[in-house]
Amino acid sequence: MTRTFARLATDRGGASAVEFALIAPVLLLMMCGTCVYAVWFLLAVSVQSLAVESARASLAGLDDSERRTLAEAFIQKRAAQIGLPPSHVTQTVEIDRDGTRVTVRFDASDHPAMALKHLAPAPPDIIERTAVVAGTR
Repeated sequence: MTRTFARLATDRGGASAVEFALIAPVLLLMMCGTCVYAVWFLLAVSVQSLAVESARASLAGLDDSERRTLAEAFIQKRAAQIGLPPSHVTQTVEIDRDGTRVTVRFDASDHPAMALKHLAPAPPDIIERTAVVAGTR
């Protein structure tokens, strides 16, 4: 009986499986967090691009009303093209003597990748970016 215990105490078979079982949950959580943040950064860049492009599009307007309409129409059209559901996108277009300020907000809480956000510290659900085009008057 003593020989059996001595042999089991020195046996290294299965050590890798035990080590993997200890490390796997941490590794999976890190991978989920990386995926969530990667998608969030992609969405943030898309929202920033949408704000900048719509501010540029507003330059074609002849008056404040037309500039606002052009920027808002551009956002609604382009959001769907770049994969942002227009129902989750809101915008604010402010025009004053200094220029046009376009603010785009995207609610990412329903995005499929954000379903993993409960497994690791998550980025904010609302992504808001602003772009300014100076001197539109």
